[in-house]
Amino acid sequence: MTAEAGAGRVSVLRMGEILIAAIQQELTDESALALQSDLTEMAAAGARGVVIEISGVEIVDSFLARVLSEIAAATNMLAGRTVVAGMRPSVAITLVEMGLSLRGLETARSLEDAMALFQGQAGR
Repeated sequence: MTAEAGAGRVSVLRMGEILIAAIQQELTDESALALQSDLTEMAAAGARGVVIEISGVEIVDSFLARVLSEIAAATNMLAGRTVVAGMRPSVAITLVEMGLSLRGLETARSLEDAMALFQGQAGR
C-alpha cells in the first residue's frame, strides 16, 4: 500500500507482523491522512507493530503530530505498538517548544533500533 506524498509516495512494507512506513519528504495533510488510513487498515489485519521512519522529515507540525498519535492509538487498541524512528533533534526540540506530545508513541534513533524493540515480543 502507498499514500501520496507530494510528488512521491509513502510505501508501507510488511516485515512479518511489523509494518514499516518510511517518510522521505514532507507530507501534505491529505497524504498524512491517507497514510493513517493505510496503516490502521493494515494493523487491523494482524500487524502487531508499526514503525514510522521520519529521518527525511524536517518539520512535524501539529497536524502531523496528531496523525502520528492517532495511528499509535489505533495500533495500541489492536494490541500493537507504534515506534517513530529517525526523528531529527531539531524536530524533537520543535515539538517540545510547541508543547506537542506524541502520546502512545515510542521513539528510536534508527529503523534498526526500532526493529530491535520488537525482538523478544514474539509471544505477545
